[in-house]
Amino acid sequence: MAELAVEASAISRHFGSVAALRSASLRLAPGERLAIFGPNGAGKTTLLRVLATLLAPSAGTLRIFGLDPGRAQAEVRRRIGVVGHRLYLDDNLTAAENLAFYARLYAVPDPAGRIGELLELVGLLSQRDRRVGALSRGQQQRLALARALLHRPDLLLLDEPDTGLDAAGLDLLAGAFERPGDPPSVVFTSHQPELAARLARRAILLVGGRTVAEGPPLGVAPDLSAAAALFASPLGPRPRSGGGAAAGGAGGPGAASRRAPAERVGQGRGQSAARLGWGGRR
Repeated sequence: MAELAVEASAISRHFGSVAALRSASLRLAPGERLAIFGPNGAGKTTLLRVLATLLAPSAGTLRIFGLDPGRAQAEVRRRIGVVGHRLYLDDNLTAAENLAFYARLYAVPDPAGRIGELLELVGLLSQRDRRVGALSRGQQQRLALARALLHRPDLLLLDEPDTGLDAAGLDLLAGAFERPGDPPSVVFTSHQPELAARLARRAILLVGGRTVAEGPPLGVAPDLSAAAALFASPLGPRPRSGGGAAAGGAGGPGAASRRAPAERVGQGRGQSAARLGWGGRR
């Protein structure tokens, strides 16, 4: 059996008294793509930062390609490419100069050739000598994707990678995940079920820092809509101190994906909060 690309079990992360993640779990096979859904504040970005070794979990177990990031952080990071809300590009350098800087950091073989290849892949070859600060937001997002792909990572972690992209950019995004014979594993966050269904076959839904549903992206989408409506309400839920039941408890995420959306997220605000382990505002 092939070693899992990611195995995260009962991951929790606290910031002081605030629990951003509560027993979130996921498993990712080599070459698989996984979308993470969730309303704002659900813990999506925090989970990605934990997977990227930028945050240590407060509790739980994490393995990346069988490695413990706490003990083999440098080796794990060499196998990961990350695109977050911060693009980590220097506005005063050109597109090609930014990639050349990261190519040196990762000791990329034939950096000039690799940089040209990636700029062509993301549609920026004609912009290679333009300062990043003069590029549009969508062009900067494309360049950040090229940066993440530069060292041929085995795992891509992307936080809302469609930000700023037009239709042509979304087509390029889908093509960037392809690598003949040895495609990278991909985990990305999104609020767009249709895009997620185009890019991945499986999605999980985070609510209140816990994995509450899992299945095909369009199958999980009704739960996302219900959770988003619940959290947008002025009477919406807030976390209970001390967290709630773990995602792997009674039935686990797999069982949650087999129940109807109304059962998983709840039809009414009070019912939704109770089922997800949240209490209403007092």
